[in-house]
This record gives sequence, C-alpha cells and structure tokens, in this order.
Amino acid sequence: MKKVLGIILGGGAGTRLYPLTKFRAKPAVPLAGKYRLIDIPVSNCINSEIFKIYVLTQFNSASLNRHLARTYSFAGFTEGFVEVLAAQQTLDNSNWFQGTADAVRQYLWLFEEWDVEEYLILSGDHLYRMDYRQFVERHRETGADVTLSVIPIEERRASDFGLMKIDDTGRIINFSEKPKGEALKKMAVDTTVLGLDEEQAKEKPYIASMGIYVFKRNVLLKLLKHSKDQTDFGKEILPAALDGYNVQAFLFDDYWEDIGTIEAFFNSNLALTQQPRPPFSFYDEEAPIYTRSRYLPPSKLLNCQIAQSMIGEGCILKDCRIVNSVLGVRSRIESGCNIEDTLIMGSDFYEPYAERQSDCSEGPASLGIGANTTVRRAIIDKNAHIGCDVQIINKDHVQEADRESQGFYIRSGIVVVLKNAVITDGTVI
Repeated sequence: MKKVLGIILGGGAGTRLYPLTKFRAKPAVPLAGKYRLIDIPVSNCINSEIFKIYVLTQFNSASLNRHLARTYSFAGFTEGFVEVLAAQQTLDNSNWFQGTADAVRQYLWLFEEWDVEEYLILSGDHLYRMDYRQFVERHRETGADVTLSVIPIEERRASDFGLMKIDDTGRIINFSEKPKGEALKKMAVDTTVLGLDEEQAKEKPYIASMGIYVFKRNVLLKLLKHSKDQTDFGKEILPAALDGYNVQAFLFDDYWEDIGTIEAFFNSNLALTQQPRPPFSFYDEEAPIYTRSRYLPPSKLLNCQIAQSMIGEGCILKDCRIVNSVLGVRSRIESGCNIEDTLIMGSDFYEPYAERQSDCSEGPASLGIGANTTVRRAIIDKNAHIGCDVQIINKDHVQEADRESQGFYIRSGIVVVLKNAVITDGTVI
C-alpha cells in the first residue's frame, strides 16, 4: 500500500445537503454525534495502511481544514499525511474545479511527484467501512487499468447512480451515468454474475458505481492529459475508457450509503440507533473510525428516560425523554423536553456556567434545547438556541419550505434548524 496515493473528492457546493452545507464543506458535515463525513474515507485509508491522502475541495473549506489539521497528525518517521487541496488559480488555469476529473487534473503536477503505482480516488460523502487492500489487490490481480467498486441496486434508486454491464470476467463493457426512462431499463442485468442468489438478483437488477476508483498511474495521467475538455469521471472519462482499456468491477457486499440528500443523511444517522444490529456500526475495534479528540467530560443524565438513542460526550440532560435520536457533543436538554426521531448536532462550546440551574429565564434563549420543548423528526444544527415551550413538529406536514429568516428549512418533511439559529420561546414549527 506504500505504492498507493489516496485522493478524496470533497464534492461540489452540496446544494442537496443545504442548509447543512451553508457554513461548511460537504465532507465536514457532522455525523453520528461526534464524527464528520470526511472521517469515513480517511479512516478507511488508515485502516488499509494507505497513509498518503489528499482531500480536494473548493467550497466552505475552513472548518474542514481545521478538523483535518487537529485530527490527523502522523509521526515524523513516516511519509504519511492528510492534506487539503483547495481550488486555486494558477498561470495555466484560472478556473475552479469543473467536475471530479477536472479537480484531479488540476493537481496532477503534485500527484505525479509521488513514486506510486496506483491512484485511489474516493468520495468524501459516503458512509461505509471498506478494506481498500482487497480493492487494490483485485485491481492488480486482474491486470486492470481502472477498477470501479460496485454494488447491486434496486430499480427505485438506480437512476441516481452510474450503471454498468459486465462480462463473465468482471470487465465492464457498458457504462451509463444516471440513465432514466428507456435508457435505465436497458441497463438492467442478471446480477447473479456478481454472486447474488436469484431472489436477491430479482430485487436488485442493476450494477451501480460507488464512485470509488483505482487507476494505474500512467493510465490516469494519459486519460486526463489527453482529454482536457472532459471534466467528470462518471459522465465522460470512464465511458470513453471502456474501448481502449481494461476496466474492471469490484463487488462490495457490505453496507454503503451515499449521503447526498437531507433525507439520506437523516435516515443514515438514525439507523445507527437500531438494535440489535444497525446497518453500520462504529463499534469495530479492528477497523475504528477516527475523529478529533476533544477531551470532554462524561455526559450527565439527570432523571432522564432514554430509549434507542446515542448520546455524545460532554452532554447535560435533565429530566427529559429521548427516543430514537442522536445527540452530538455538548448537547444541553432542559427539563420537560420530549425528543423523538431527531438528530441534534450539539455545540462547539459551552456557555458560561454550563451547569446552570434555571431552565428558563428572561432574555434570549440559551444554548441548547429549552424547557418543555418538543422536537420530532428534525435536524438541529450546531450551536442552536431553542427556547422554552417550543414545538418543532412540522404540524402542517409541509414537505419543502425555505424559512431562513426564521432559522429553519424543511426538506422531505424533515425540519432542519440552522447552525447558530435562535428559536424564541413558544414558537411552533
């Protein structure tokens, strides 16, 4: 793995995850109460003994830079690093990244300096655990020029992904990026070729790209340098490579979720609370997910009723009810609160006198969730001030709404309270 360079694509503006991406890059969005999305691919690289890692980004990268600098520091006796590469103007190119392939192309001069044999290209907004060593070994064994990691997928979600057909050797013979209608139906295949049984193959008749690739060094350089008008891997580079190169598929048969929308992000977080076995677990000693060490005190729970939930460190919960929810670091929940099916991201800091006695007081709402407040099916972003006697329940069952001036949005029926928002006492959403 010393001959592999990891390149993580930070994604675009993250419009489908807005407003969570209003102040941060998509890979910096908090996950599971204490992590960030970028921790997933970086941890997978570290667990796979890939220690040379670049992260390409161009939108709201300040918090991402800060997180990576505070979290991933390798000893001076190794070449290992995790480094952010932001879009920049040069004498040769004054444009921002125009797509996934263009982002890699603009930094080829840097990637070429490393003595590596393969480039491992990853996405920064997926939730999964993968040993990239198996992926790279499959690439080497088949003599592939390019290898794509793939999963079988059902028709309902198929049009959101790049789809392909493969032959008996695993070689990709057809690739179509996000086809719809008749073009989608033409990409249906017998997925028993991947090892699925007939029942599974009937449920999932499509082979989808995970947006994870291994390229031979010289192949990537040739593809990107000789096609400067092609800016995207899925739409242009990969379909064009099928004729002249050996492009192979690698089956990934574990949990994987593309966290590209508010609904997918919400569901993925709450799924972590499932029992007895959630689809994805952070409790794996052999392949841990790393994140920043905060040295926070233990959480304090005072006469609380909590069921099927995850509570981050440094929280203070008082005489409240928490059901099927995820609470981030430094969350403060006052007495009489009822929290259900909700993701609370917590806070970046404590207010003066964190262990305050009063539940409600005159003046602006305190940091956290005020007394006698009910929150259902919502995402509360960091540092939100929710007053007393507030109801965040989407009482009118609205599916989509933009209420930025009032401190919240609604996406797919999920209320998203903005970072740093103040929701005054008695508000009903």
